[in-house]
Amino acid sequence: MDIKAVQSSYARWAPVYDKTFGAITNAGRQRAVEYINSRSGSVLEVGVGTGLSLEHYAPEMRVTGIDFSEDMLQKAREKVSTMQLSHVAELRQMDARSLDFPDNQFDTVVAMHVLSVVPEPERVMAEIARVCRPGGKVVITNHFQREQGVFASLEKVIAPLANTIGWHSDFAIETVLQEEALSLEEKSMLPPLGIMTFLVLGKSGSA
Repeated sequence: MDIKAVQSSYARWAPVYDKTFGAITNAGRQRAVEYINSRSGSVLEVGVGTGLSLEHYAPEMRVTGIDFSEDMLQKAREKVSTMQLSHVAELRQMDARSLDFPDNQFDTVVAMHVLSVVPEPERVMAEIARVCRPGGKVVITNHFQREQGVFASLEKVIAPLANTIGWHSDFAIETVLQEEALSLEEKSMLPPLGIMTFLVLGKSGSA
């Protein structure tokens, strides 16, 4: 994915995102926030988008959201203001490949349906690992490439349209799992039809 393509794609998506792709990914969002709310401390949401998850975090959480798209962030800021979401500490425009946060800053880092839409996802994962505290958790929901079946064939057909539709249909799970500082702790399929996957990764070291 080219960063300019991402920017223009999500400028187009922003006005209708909540009722289209946002609705499709609702199960993953609910599962991720449910898990995060069972923990405590600070949360970084990478690719916060229009802020669909923000109202569902527990009031005691301290949530920071970042996104590359100002169009998406404007929708998120409107939600925070309208719903008076005091647990949202900050919403910032930022490139996920170069996070403007110190090392070991957050107890939980979450990336929901974003890793297959960013350029250089390996760099994004490295940054996510860097800002997550030792003993912290990285929570991911995403679509990953199928190895066989009808969906696998469809993903190959759609793959060349990545810059147009705004996401990689053939995104491999190994891209996420190769970060050495993180180890896989939980993996489960999500509805509808197991199209999306829920992952929890732990960062080595003591909190």
